[in-house]
Amino acid sequence: MAENELAQKLQRRLVLEDAPEESQVPVEPAVPNGGDDDDDDDEEEERSVTSNADSELSAKLNRRNDINQGTAVPANRSHVFNPYTEFKEFSRKQIKDMEAMFRQYDTGRDGYIDLMELKLMMEKLGAPQTHLGLKNMIKEVDEDFDGRLSCREFMMIFYKAATGQLEEDSGLMSLAKLSEIDVSTEGVKGAKNFFEAKVQALSVSSKFESEIRAEQEERKRQEEEKKNRRAAFKELKSAFN
Repeated sequence: MAENELAQKLQRRLVLEDAPEESQVPVEPAVPNGGDDDDDDDEEEERSVTSNADSELSAKLNRRNDINQGTAVPANRSHVFNPYTEFKEFSRKQIKDMEAMFRQYDTGRDGYIDLMELKLMMEKLGAPQTHLGLKNMIKEVDEDFDGRLSCREFMMIFYKAATGQLEEDSGLMSLAKLSEIDVSTEGVKGAKNFFEAKVQALSVSSKFESEIRAEQEERKRQEEEKKNRRAAFKELKSAFN
């Protein structure tokens, strides 16, 4: 694998640097042709390239080690965030309300709500938090570990509140409850489970469709009976003729 190859190269470099001078391949003396300055420049350039290569290898190995240990910062998302496809559980109105609230408190207009902006938000909502409390609020939905809330992470607050993933006395639950964004239309305010309401709505819709289908089948049966009666009448009539 590429990681193993990189590790072997870096290990070999470290071994060469730590090896005693006797074990290293002797360098041929420079030919006294007046080109000492050029040789020095070449050696300096080679050392610079080697150092950069070692640094790059070390960085890649450290990155791989962080990934294996689960402490690596995820790379930036390359795809465009679409709330209507990622949060299908919410209506268009609810999503627009969340986006509007996010823009309202993104006073820096940089596409993020940082610690101070979150502090201001909670104060305006009437639920001020301590510095540690604010950091814990961000940490709970901070997927890229950058210490601030993106619009997607902000919407995750309401998603987690809707699906019962937040503690009742947590700062994020206070934010979700005190905001003017009403997610109760989906039956998720308080103890009710968000997806239970969705299943119930689908159940009602399914019952309605069943009734329509039953009516259609009844009409079809009546048409079939009428057709059979006509056929029997024609057969009886032809027998008399």
